[in-house]
This record gives sequence, structure tokens and C-alpha cells, in this order.
Amino acid sequence: MRIFAQGLIAAVAVLCVTASVPAKAENVLRWASQGDAMTMDPHAQNEGQTRAFAQQVEEPLVSRRPDLTKVPSLAVSWRQVDPKTWEFKLRQGVRFHDGKPFSADDVVFSFKRAMMPTSDFKEIVGTIADVVAVDAATVRITTKAPDPILLDAVYNVFIMSKAWAAEHGVNTPQDYGGGQETYAVRHANGTGPFILETRDPDVRTVMVKNPNWWGLKDNPHNVDRIIYTPVKNPATRVAALLSGELDFLLDPPLQDLARIESSGQFQIQRAPAVWTIFLGMNTGSKELASSSVKGKNPFADIRVRKAMNMAVDVNAITQRIMRGLAQPAGTIVPPGVQGYDKSLDVHLPFDADGAKKLLVEAGYPNGFDVRLDCPNDRYLNDEPICQAVVGMLARIGVKVTLDLKPRTIHLPKLQAKKTDFYMLGWGSDTMDAHNHLSFMASPTSIWNETGYVDQKLFDLINGMESEIDMAKRDGMIKEASLRLREAYSYVPLYHPMLAWATRKGVTVPMVPDNLPYFSYVRFAP
Repeated sequence: MRIFAQGLIAAVAVLCVTASVPAKAENVLRWASQGDAMTMDPHAQNEGQTRAFAQQVEEPLVSRRPDLTKVPSLAVSWRQVDPKTWEFKLRQGVRFHDGKPFSADDVVFSFKRAMMPTSDFKEIVGTIADVVAVDAATVRITTKAPDPILLDAVYNVFIMSKAWAAEHGVNTPQDYGGGQETYAVRHANGTGPFILETRDPDVRTVMVKNPNWWGLKDNPHNVDRIIYTPVKNPATRVAALLSGELDFLLDPPLQDLARIESSGQFQIQRAPAVWTIFLGMNTGSKELASSSVKGKNPFADIRVRKAMNMAVDVNAITQRIMRGLAQPAGTIVPPGVQGYDKSLDVHLPFDADGAKKLLVEAGYPNGFDVRLDCPNDRYLNDEPICQAVVGMLARIGVKVTLDLKPRTIHLPKLQAKKTDFYMLGWGSDTMDAHNHLSFMASPTSIWNETGYVDQKLFDLINGMESEIDMAKRDGMIKEASLRLREAYSYVPLYHPMLAWATRKGVTVPMVPDNLPYFSYVRFAP
């Protein structure tokens, strides 16, 4: 722990010496969490920590405040021309970090880039038919059908410089799953409040204040420099915080919250997150690659899937492992998003004996074996939760081999659909239940590793994309959520509570999606 501490102090010292010396001491925000961003390419990976980095450097047309209300960003206004056409007036005088002016051509380029096959955002913008520049300050987006949540989709598309992308050969998004390395993986050129200075994946990322950011007039933050250090070991993260080497910890270990608060130097903020953590089962393959059962797939039988749900004690997970900072989940749609229905959010009662009976009925009186793919640096307590699940399923005869991997290996494995049984968490990119349902239940989704097919469910998901009667649309969401829940292709675990640790004298507004906006951070005078 002292080696990490000394290294971090040395790094800060070097950075302060080599940077241009300001008139006053710099306000350096030093923060950490257990994992790093997967890439700096803003369209390559739709993953939480990756977006947390991107949104400091890049900007969308429509942004959000920390309370997630929508506000103008690179677009100053918008209007609906007709049911399928939206017009956006762009902010004038904005420049990218390399000095190139921002224009409508950059918006058109960025949206079309986000719609490309290697983009992990193509599903979010899947309703868009075309994007055109009316003039240098006006863009029109046409959708295939009326889209009631287009503004929420627009929020997810960061705007890149068309000229910069051409100059560095990154006109298409990085093929992350294919292991492609491009200039955009370690470099960025946005219009946002911070400029990417150095990027050393899994070691350190440094950003500096953009003195020419258009938003400084209305949001005059006083953060001069941001230094991020990924620290996988929980004890090391806490030691670095308490020794004064960190100002902000995104994921303090739950068992250390009281210790951090009692130090007198730090405060803990808590809030519900718009997230759900769950397990998924491969129902679509003829047989499971990781199981000795041949010629058939145990997860293809709904009785087996229901037994898996009954065998996992979510109350024990939320109370013992998550220490009460989580709500048991009965659906993959979390509270706080449009379409959430509390009546559906009830997990099957824990019943190991009932689960065993279902396995006997399904023809597995002695259970079966399977591998559980789990990250060990993505979600708070992901590893101990997966270990607990292994023990719970052993009680009904399901022999689980646990395969723990870093997120940079785990998530691409899921996207490549090389898994039988896995852990995943999903927040809402659009603050709408359609996001969860489309990504987790559409057979064409890169994130739906279950292989479960229900045409009626698929029709409901497609239908809600263009339903502008919100009451009717909520009814469609409820019906789709119920069908998905009763398919038991997922084992919902919990909706987490967030806990952020911040040094006193530094204000970091909490964000329900767990993605901090550092332009809202304030250092006390």
C-alpha cells in the first residue's frame, strides 16, 4: 500500500512540475475506482466507466445535469418539425480542443459513425433514418417512425471532429471485440470541459481544464487537473484515500464506509442508482459449451431457469454482502426510469427445496455443471457475490465453476456470445425502460447473451419505440417486462445504492447513473 502511495505522490509531483505553472496552486482532483475505461473512442463501448471518462472530454447535443435533467449542450435549442423530424440549432463559437471550429458537419459525421456496425451505440440510435446538415448551424434528424425518446438517445452520442478523425484514420469506431487498436483508443479531441493530456490504460489518465470551454461562463468550475488511478484492491483504495492521496473514491468498499466517515476528513454520499445487477442464462444454444450435459441445454427448459431463480437468495446477497446498500430485484428494469413498475419488482421467494423439485421434473435429479463468467473489477462486490451464488446453486445440485476475469476480458466475451451463464449490470442510457428491454431481450442485441426468443416480446419492444401515447406505451413496457420476468432467462439480483467518498472541501455532486460530471466539482476557496 505504501508503494502505491509513494508512486501516486511522485506522479502528482512530476505532473505539477512539468505542467505550466499557474498564477495560483492548482486544484488537482485525484480520484480512483477499481477499474479503468475500456477505450477513449466515444462510440466503441457503451460501458459505464468508459462513458464516465468520455463525458469529461466529449459532448453531445443534449446533456444532463447531475440530477439527470436534460439541458442544452452543443445544441442550444431543438424543435419537432413533424412527427419524424427533429431540428437542432447548434451552439456557435465552439471549438474542439485542437482549435478546429465545431459545425453541423461534425454532428452529421458523429451520428453516422455511431450508427456503424462496430459502434456499441448503434442500437441506441437504431430509430434514426438520416442526419443532415441544413446549414453550418442547423441539423435535422429524421427517424424511421415517431420516436418519443429521441432526445434521450441523442444524449448518448458524443460529437467528434470530422477533420480530426480523418487526420488520424478513425472515421469508423474501434472494433473493440476484434482487439483493434486505433489512435482514438488513447487520444481524444472533444469540445468538453477537460482536455485529455495523457492516457496510460490501467495505470493513469490525466485531464486538464479546457480554458476555452464554452460552458465556463455559466458553470465556472475550479478544477484545474484530474488524475485518475485505477486501484483494484479495495484495501489499497481505502488506504490511499485515508492517507490523503485521493480526493474522491467512486467505489469505497462497503465495509469501510463507517471507518471513512469517522476519520473526520471525508464524507460519504449515498443515493439509489438507476442500475440492476443480474445473472443471464444461455437458453438458445443446443447444448452448453461449459457443461458435461450433451445433446441438450438445461437452460432451454423453463423449469430449470425458474429453479435457478428460486435457488439464489437475493435477500442474503443484499443484506450480508451489500450490507443493506442494495434493493432485491425482481426485474432487470430499475426504479427511477420511465416505465418502471414496482408491482413487477418482486423476486421469486428463496426456496431451495422447491428448486430441487423443479430440477427433478426437468430431468436433472442430480443437477448439472456449468461455468459462471463473472467480472472481478466492474461492480462493487462482484467477486464475492458470484462466489456466494456458486454456494447457493450447489445446494440444489448445480455445480458451478467460477471464471473470474477483468472487465476488459469479461465484457467482450459476453458481446461475442461465448458464455453460458454470466453476471452483467445495466444502467439506463436513456432513463427509459425500453433501453433495458431492447438491449436485454431483443434477439439482435449484442448484449443479449441469453438467446431467448419471444416474438410477442420482440413486437412489444419494437412497438414502444414509436408509441407516442405515453400511457399506452407504459402499458406495453409493463407487458414486456412481465413476459421477460416470467421467462426466467435472467436472475435479477439487486438494484444497488451508490456510495461515494469525497474529501471535505471538495464537492462532487452525486449522479444516479454513477457517472460523475467533474465540471460540477468545486474546491472550497
